[in-house]
Amino acid sequence: MTEFVQSETLSRVKPSPTLAVSQKARELKDRGVDVIGLGAGEPDFDTPDHIKEAAIEAIRRGETKYTAADGIPELKQAIVDKLRRDNGLSYDTNQISVTTGGKYTIFAALMASVNPGDEVIIPAPYWVSYPDMVKMAGGTPVPLEARAEDGFRITPEALDAAITPKTKWLIFNSPSNPSGAAYDAAQLKALTDVLMKHPQVFVLTDDMYEHIVYDDFEFVTPAQIEPELYGRTLTMNGVSKAYAMTGWRIGYAAGPVPLINAMRKVISQSTSNPCSVSQWASVAALNGDHSFLQQRNDAFKARRDMVVRMLNEADGLECLTPDGAFYVYPSCAGCIGKISKSGTILNTDEDFASALLEEEAVAVVFGAAFGLSPFFRISYATDMESLKEACIRIQRFCSGLS
Repeated sequence: MTEFVQSETLSRVKPSPTLAVSQKARELKDRGVDVIGLGAGEPDFDTPDHIKEAAIEAIRRGETKYTAADGIPELKQAIVDKLRRDNGLSYDTNQISVTTGGKYTIFAALMASVNPGDEVIIPAPYWVSYPDMVKMAGGTPVPLEARAEDGFRITPEALDAAITPKTKWLIFNSPSNPSGAAYDAAQLKALTDVLMKHPQVFVLTDDMYEHIVYDDFEFVTPAQIEPELYGRTLTMNGVSKAYAMTGWRIGYAAGPVPLINAMRKVISQSTSNPCSVSQWASVAALNGDHSFLQQRNDAFKARRDMVVRMLNEADGLECLTPDGAFYVYPSCAGCIGKISKSGTILNTDEDFASALLEEEAVAVVFGAAFGLSPFFRISYATDMESLKEACIRIQRFCSGLS
């Protein structure tokens, strides 16, 4: 029998580490272990009722057929209205692309624009999928370290030094997955000033956590801060995080018409169109009541504050307070080189996360998956009681190291 050999493209790509952690946690749960999973990047809140009702009504109206490849007109108009209302950005509907999730928006943009040899700058720590999507598109990911001492934000000097004649894109994520770091107007303006010196560089913004910010932080996006970047910026967002609609799979972006048209080609030959019912639900999400956002952010903030406090009380851990999203990215440098109670030598943050799962049944994602070690990511998008118990277990694990 002929042996299957995967493509050369796929050989450059790693499986998602976050999904691997979730799978291992599920296996332990199936064996009866009381695992607390802090690896998943999705809100524990339910989709608001008015959004679910809009989907049900769409089904009853028969909105269950194919749609245009990159979105129904009603959703494109809702996105245009949202960008004007929330971000001060003016687009026409022919500048809007709707896809099956924010991840696919990024994938389609890279597939539509990247050639072999093109470089894509990705601040690290980064969302695990960015580099591999660049590789699948034939490009070269260029990690750019955002140091803890800089609040996990890249500096203008470092960005300037990373740009070469081969640089095609900067992927910019604020608030960040995994660190929760965000850029205020002044910090972002310093970066856009650098980009103005390099007209060949396009900017792909990942604004997915726009509405999940704390302590009076005011969200801004690059094309809003520097209008002259408008023509080479793809502003990406979606409904998954703010509206607790991860399973509905709707992402969207606004950008230059030639890029949007090229992305439509990718979409039409791959996914055909986003789910019709999910699109109508997303219209209701963007156009409807947003009062629930503050209540949920208040809950996230209370969780954040408790988790940061308890992690900083653990031996060998240091945890910064994030501006947004629902993650913390603590350093475990003080634990590296130590030995766990079961005899595991913690040489890396992956060893730390693996031993923590095996010995205390707490699932986190190790920092190397996000391109910056020795750290690990915790998602605090779960209930307060589980978070408190997880932090107690982490403290116990760290105090037991020798």
